[in-house]
Amino acid sequence: MYTEKEVITFVKDNDVKFIRLAFCDLLGNQKNISILPDALETAFERGIPFDGSSILGFNDVVNSDLFLFPDASTLSILPWRPQQGRVVRFFCNIKNADGTDFLCDSRKILEKVIAKGMKSGIGCKVGSECEFYLFKTDDDGNRTDIPYDRGGYCDVSPLDKGENVRREVCLTLEEMGITPESSHHEHGPGQNEIDFECSNPLRSADNLITFKSVVAVVANRSGLSASFEPKPIPGESGNALHINLSLYKNGKNIFDIEGSNDNARLSRAFMAGVINRIKEITVFLNPSKSSYERFGNFGAPKFISWSSQNRSQLIRIPAATGEKKRMELRSPDPLANPYLAYALVLSAGLEGIEKNMEPMEAVNINLYNENPEVNLDRLPLSLEEAKGYAKESEFVRGVLGDTVTEKFIEII
Repeated sequence: MYTEKEVITFVKDNDVKFIRLAFCDLLGNQKNISILPDALETAFERGIPFDGSSILGFNDVVNSDLFLFPDASTLSILPWRPQQGRVVRFFCNIKNADGTDFLCDSRKILEKVIAKGMKSGIGCKVGSECEFYLFKTDDDGNRTDIPYDRGGYCDVSPLDKGENVRREVCLTLEEMGITPESSHHEHGPGQNEIDFECSNPLRSADNLITFKSVVAVVANRSGLSASFEPKPIPGESGNALHINLSLYKNGKNIFDIEGSNDNARLSRAFMAGVINRIKEITVFLNPSKSSYERFGNFGAPKFISWSSQNRSQLIRIPAATGEKKRMELRSPDPLANPYLAYALVLSAGLEGIEKNMEPMEAVNINLYNENPEVNLDRLPLSLEEAKGYAKESEFVRGVLGDTVTEKFIEII
C-alpha cells in the first residue's frame, strides 16, 4: 500500500522508464495511457487528460475531456516488459474537468458500495474462479477454431497441454503481488481455470482485470489465443466466472448459514438479498448473447435456487471451515465488468441484511435433469429479457445511477 511520495521515490530508484495509467471502459475492457516518470507527480496532482468520447460508454464529443488520477496503492511492475527500463502500471480513478468523480467510472462505483458496507459494520471479501479457453493460431497470429488440446477436467500432460501456460500465468501474477490459489484443466478441450483467494472487493476486481491481461499476454507469447467468451465452442463447456463471497465483522469471517445466531442470520439475509435481485442484475453478470447459451448445462445454472455443495444451483455453499466459509455465485461469466458486477452483488446482499430477508428453502436435487415438477423461477433466457429486467429496476439505478444503467444497456 504505497503512498504517492513512496511511489515517486520507487520509480526514481528502480529504473522505471514508462508508466501505464490503466482504467476500464463501461464493459470492463482495460485501456491505458503511458506517461514518462517526469509526468507522474503531475498525474497525482492534476491528472492526465484523455478523450472520453473515444471510450465505449463514456462522454460525447461535447464534453469529452476526462482526467486519470493514478491510485498509488495499485503500483505494479509488468514482469513481461524489459527489466532495464522497467514499465509499471497503476489503476486510476477518473474525474471530470471540474474535479468531480466521473459518473461512468465503474471502479469508483464499487468503492462507494464498499464504503457503504463498512459504515454498516459489514465487510466483504470476494474471490473469483475464472475459466478461459486456449486456441491455436494461424501463420498470421489470428485465432483459429482449433482448441489447444483435447484434455478434460483435471487431466495431466500430455492430454493437458495448457499446464505450461497456466504455470507462467501464475508465476507472472505472483511477481505482480497476486497469488493464485489453484489452477487446473477444465472440462472443455483447451479449457483452463485459475482460482484466487478472497480479498477486498476492489483489490479482487483489480486482480481479475490484471489476470485477464496476463492470460492474453502469456497465451500470445506461446503462439496461442485466449478466449474468455461465455460459449466459444458450441456443444462444449462454457466459460464461467464463479464469484465467492464471505462476510466479515471485526476482521473475522462470520459467514455461516447454519444455526440461529446473529452471524447465521446475517449470512442468510445476505444470500437472500442476492437471490432476490438476481434477475435484475443478470445483464451485468452476463452481458452477451452467448452468455445465455451457457445457462442450464455443463455446470451453469438455469434456475434461481441454492443448496449446499450442489453444483447445479445458482448459489452453492461449499464444504469449508474457518476463513474459507463462503457462498459461491455460479451464474456470472468472464465478460462481466467486475467492478459493476461486484457492486451490484454486494449491494443486493447488503439490502438483504438491511431488510432482514430469509432465503427460500434449499433445493437438494440435480437441476440439470429436466424435471416438470420443479417449480422454480428461472434466470433470464436471453440478453433482451435480462436487459428488460435491468431497465425497469429501481434497485439497479440506485446502485449504478441512471446514466450508467442506460448507457450499459444501450451499448451491449
